[in-house]
Amino acid sequence: QVQLVESGGGLVQPGGSLKLSCEVSGRVHSINNMAWYRQARGKQRELVASTSQSDTTNYPDSMKGRFTISRDNANYTLYLQINSLKAEDTAIYYCNADTFDSDYKYWGRGTQVTVSS
Repeated sequence: QVQLVESGGGLVQPGGSLKLSCEVSGRVHSINNMAWYRQARGKQRELVASTSQSDTTNYPDSMKGRFTISRDNANYTLYLQINSLKAEDTAIYYCNADTFDSDYKYWGRGTQVTVSS
């Protein structure tokens, strides 16, 4: 089993920045790909960024420029830096991971990001 716990969300003004964290526990040495998703109220969950075990990153075109994903494999933590926050970034941000030996996707419970003045 793999457990994912997100933190770092909160209320921030437009133009501000946040750094989200996702702590991994359990079968940490089996983790392969990791990703951040977000889900705004009334909308589908969407991919924000992903990273492989070898630190190859991927961003959908709509997410390029303001989001930076990184992982600290030594401390089993995934990060998401968000800059120049906009109201439309308001959503619950979820951490996601899979393992080398399965296609199963693990999810955290999410952290709320609210962008408002």
